[in-house]
Amino acid sequence: MATGRLCVLLMVLSLTLAEDFKLKYKPASKPVRLFTEEELKRYDGSEEELPIYMAVKGVVFDVTKGKEFYGKDAPYNALVGKDSTRAVAKMSLDPEDLISDTTGLTEDQLESLDDVFEGTYKTKYPIVGYTASRILSEDGSPNPDFKPEDQPHFHIKDEF
Repeated sequence: MATGRLCVLLMVLSLTLAEDFKLKYKPASKPVRLFTEEELKRYDGSEEELPIYMAVKGVVFDVTKGKEFYGKDAPYNALVGKDSTRAVAKMSLDPEDLISDTTGLTEDQLESLDDVFEGTYKTKYPIVGYTASRILSEDGSPNPDFKPEDQPHFHIKDEF
């Protein structure tokens, strides 16, 4: 009898603790993949049957559930189908800011970028991949600074 009560108590305790250890970031529904600029352009919200993807800091997010913001003719549609890191940092929709380059951004803009990246995109939208420019150098060789084990939801065995 005491053993049964102990088992029930342990089960209740483990279920309670499991609630405290929920994932902070949305898990990818499929294994992540590598996107070239050309591939990412396909997911700009113009084709109803395709998901809507956007990249920030080289991380590709599925923002389809925010279709009212990112879909065709939506207010932030300019950000999708590409890496819009600079635009997110500057809170800008100017065409010249719709790029991944962060050169010349102020400390405030870089801090804003990190806040939005961590607090909005990584918590709200599933990560579906990475841009080739994040993982590869300009000559196509592997980027020595990219560490897959440091990336959320990136599993080498699923990708290569």
